[in-house]
Amino acid sequence: MEFCLDLSHHPWARSADPQRAARETIRLIEVADQAGLHSVWLSEDPDGWDAFAVLGAAAIRTERIRLGTGVTNPYLRHPVLLAMSVATLDRLSGGRAFLGLGRGQPEWYRLSLGIETGRPLRTLRETIALLRQWWQPPHRASVSGHYRVRDWRLAFGPVQPSIPIYLAALGPHALALAASQADGVLIADFASEQFLRRLVPELRGKVEAAGRDPTAFSVFVRTAITVTDDPEPVLERRKNLLALLCTLPGMARQLEVPGFDVPALIARLREVMRTDEVLARGGGLSAMRELGDLAAARRLIPAELVAAVSYVGPAEEIRARLRRLAEIGVTHVFIAPPGELEPSAYADLVSRIQP
Repeated sequence: MEFCLDLSHHPWARSADPQRAARETIRLIEVADQAGLHSVWLSEDPDGWDAFAVLGAAAIRTERIRLGTGVTNPYLRHPVLLAMSVATLDRLSGGRAFLGLGRGQPEWYRLSLGIETGRPLRTLRETIALLRQWWQPPHRASVSGHYRVRDWRLAFGPVQPSIPIYLAALGPHALALAASQADGVLIADFASEQFLRRLVPELRGKVEAAGRDPTAFSVFVRTAITVTDDPEPVLERRKNLLALLCTLPGMARQLEVPGFDVPALIARLREVMRTDEVLARGGGLSAMRELGDLAAARRLIPAELVAAVSYVGPAEEIRARLRRLAEIGVTHVFIAPPGELEPSAYADLVSRIQP
């Protein structure tokens, strides 16, 4: 099992010192690189940083760690810009780039940014087809659908003969697209073990049915592993994230936990977070934070539920749970940023939870 780092722009938004925040982001990636982590994934939404600019800065300060988005989408970046950005990052990093790709939240782009979204899964399929064409000689691509690309040629391609594309997916159609077209899948945070026990074998079966090698297909699960002997404060903070993310359409599928009426809970959370109202206006997560009642949401979320779908606690407990994930077929998990830890200490932390 490999370990990955997941970073977002939120520390930049909270920092009073922009340059210090930027330097700290690069330092965290350097520590992860020296500690031997597999990859770093930078989120990219239309209210934060330019992930590829940050990844480009990190590329020249790192040696081994793979660099990519976690995730971007073909509305924020037209497929030709995606192709150029990834090829550039691959050259800057000496062949360490990957693309984490998803559909984004269509309401944000259609209602607030005036971008035609069409059918998101069809758009993703077209995007992957275009990227594969542009990244292979002679770097020419054409498609007719949501995008109308007419034999457009790029001047150069990436270093790698094939750039890995990992698709963020939870629903059956997105998972089928990942199985047939992508190199792996990214499963959202708060995925229960029960959900993964059902999903991963089915997914590998779809990969094989598509005539592809299921052993070469990667399964990344956002676990946000936090090793601590005092899990309660971390779990309480994670209630906020659950209330924000799992109330978005289709983003609670992974919350399969026996003994809890998850659909009823999500319906109630959508009310207190005013999710439907925010999305109808094209609002993003910042609008949900402003209009929603996070305190009320936290009171609604049972502590036992968030604990069941979080990897927070002592090293021995986390190692046992990761061993079960490895047996299921999960290949990559995510660990919390190193904070003030030096690379050797961060590597030691990973070794203590390695199944």
